[in-house]
Amino acid sequence: MKTFPKPLSIQEEREYLKRYKEGDLEAREVLINRNLRLVAHVIKKYQQTGYDMDDLLSVGTIGLIKAVNTFNVEKGSRLATYAAKCVENEILMMFRSGKKFSREVSIYDPIGADKDGETVSLLDILEAGDREVLETVIIKQDVKILYEAYKENLTEMEQTVIRMRYGLFGTKEHTQREIAEKLGISRSYVSRIEKRAVGHMREAFYELSGKTL
Repeated sequence: MKTFPKPLSIQEEREYLKRYKEGDLEAREVLINRNLRLVAHVIKKYQQTGYDMDDLLSVGTIGLIKAVNTFNVEKGSRLATYAAKCVENEILMMFRSGKKFSREVSIYDPIGADKDGETVSLLDILEAGDREVLETVIIKQDVKILYEAYKENLTEMEQTVIRMRYGLFGTKEHTQREIAEKLGISRSYVSRIEKRAVGHMREAFYELSGKTL
């Protein structure tokens, strides 16, 4: 396992969290880097799962980034406690998908390009603080989670309504009235289905992503 920076003290963590809350992006990168040791600690329990440790580190790091992005200082808990849960959620989500994360995003593989056209990896971002590419990675992960929530938590009717309503999978967006006419049901019933489905997806998204409502 690689050597990671020393964790922040309680006082240092509070200071960097305060600075990040005030808009200091450099403080955010420090919070990420100085908690990489936590990611390494969490993934140790999964070293016998058949997944490459670098793949697990990649996934866990995404969970850490999300934790730093969404951590609520006012709740009084330590960032490490919240981050450990986010890291574990990210890893378990990968297990449920049954895919090797390295085929999508690896900490060493190219995930984008900088303004000069040079490829950058997740590791480069953590070291240099390239926020624009980092946010692109996070958005892609969130979209994946939403699609998983769609497939795993909605009934066939709910999937149909959401697919037609929002134009998923290359389909055309429809109004509730158009959906009602095509499915032979009332517009008010379509509205109820949509509201219920969106609620299910929202709950599943926050559960899978480790974010807070």
